[in-house]
Amino acid sequence: MERTDFVRSAALGIWVSTGSAHENDDNSGVSHFIEHMMFKGTEKRSARQIAEDVDRIGGVSNAFTGKEATCYYIKTLSSNIYQGAEILLDMVTGSTFDEEEMNKERQVILEEIKMVKDTPDDDVMDLISELVYGRNALGRTILGTPESLAGIDRAKLTDYYRREYSRDSIIIAVAGNFDPDRIVSLFEERLDCLEAEKPAFAPEIHPYKQQFQVRVKDIEQTHLCLAIPSVSLADDRYYAFVLMSSIFGGSMSSRLFQNIREERGLAYSVASMNAFASRSGFFNIYAGVAHDKLEEAVKAIKQEIEQLCQDGVTDDELAMAKEQMKSVFIFGQENINSRMFNIGKNKLLLDRVFEADEVLQGYDDVTKEDIREVAAMIGDSSAYSGAAVTGRDFDLEAMIKA
Repeated sequence: MERTDFVRSAALGIWVSTGSAHENDDNSGVSHFIEHMMFKGTEKRSARQIAEDVDRIGGVSNAFTGKEATCYYIKTLSSNIYQGAEILLDMVTGSTFDEEEMNKERQVILEEIKMVKDTPDDDVMDLISELVYGRNALGRTILGTPESLAGIDRAKLTDYYRREYSRDSIIIAVAGNFDPDRIVSLFEERLDCLEAEKPAFAPEIHPYKQQFQVRVKDIEQTHLCLAIPSVSLADDRYYAFVLMSSIFGGSMSSRLFQNIREERGLAYSVASMNAFASRSGFFNIYAGVAHDKLEEAVKAIKQEIEQLCQDGVTDDELAMAKEQMKSVFIFGQENINSRMFNIGKNKLLLDRVFEADEVLQGYDDVTKEDIREVAAMIGDSSAYSGAAVTGRDFDLEAMIKA
C-alpha cells in the first residue's frame, strides 16, 4: 500500500501470478479467457450489475493478462474505493463461469485475435516474442489460438482457475488516499475460499535458437522486428539496458530515429525497446518500412548496432537518457494508477517494492562502461531473430546474416 494524502482518488489492483507462461499447448489462452469471464457474472451480480455497480461509484475498472501476471483493477474516488474493492473481490472469488457466457466470450476473444492479426505492428510484436523465446514458456501467445480456445471447456477453465488463483499467488496493491486499516479489514478472510498455495512452477529452460518468419499479407508496408535475448527485471544490468535502449532507439533524439527516419527517410516509425520478464528478457528493434526500402533499412540498423558496440555512447547521450528515464519514472509516480501498477508488478514478480530514490539512483549510477558492457550483449547483428509482416515475400534470414 502507498498512501498519498493530497489526492482524492485511490486505485486498487488484485494481482495474480499467472499468465500465458503458466499454460501449455492444451490450454493456451486460458489465463486470458478467465480474465474475460470474471466480468461475466458472479453469484451476487450479473455482468450488467458489475458494470452498473462500477459506474454507480464513478469508478474505472478493467483487467489485463500478461505473460506472467493477471491484474484486475479499479480507480475511483477515495470515499468509494472500499465499494470498488468489494466488487473486485466478488469477481475474483465468486464468478460462476457460466457455460453459455463462456461460449459467447469465446467468440469475443476470437474477434480479438482477428483484430491483432489485422494490426500488423501488433501482429509482428507477437510473432517476434514467439520466435526469440522459442519453446520457452514466455514464447506462448497470451490470447491463445482458435484451436486451443475451441478445446477449453468449463471443466478445463475452472480447473486452471482453482489451481492458479491461490492465496500465495495473489498480491493486493493499493495507491492513493485511503484508510489502510479499512482496506486490510475488507480482505480479511475474503480469500479463504481459495486454495492456500499452488504447485511450484519451474518451467523448462531451452537455450536461445535463432529463428525467422515472414508473414505475407495484403498490406502496403513491411513491419519488421529484430530481437535477441537480453536481461531480466532482476538483473543488476537492468538500468544500464534501459538507458542503452533509450540512446539507441527510445526517443526522437535516439540514434535509430535520427538516422533511419530523419536522415535517410526510410521509415515513419522506428524504435528499440526491452521486453523484461522476471527471469529473462529480450531486446527488440521495430521499424515500419516501405517494401522497396527494407534491405537498405536492415543494413542501416545493423550499422547502428555495430557503431554502438565499437564507439560506445557520449557523455551527453548518457546524461540525456538518464534525465529522460528519470522523468518517465517520476511522471508515473504522479499518477495513482501507475503507482499501483508499479508496486503490484514489482511485488508480484520480484517480491519487493522499490523506493523512488532507489530507482533514480539506479539510473544515476550507470556509467559509459556499463553501457558498453550491455551493448556487447546485443552487438552481433547476425545473431538476431527476425520477424516481418509484409506485403512482399523476401529472405529475411539472408538480410540479417549478410
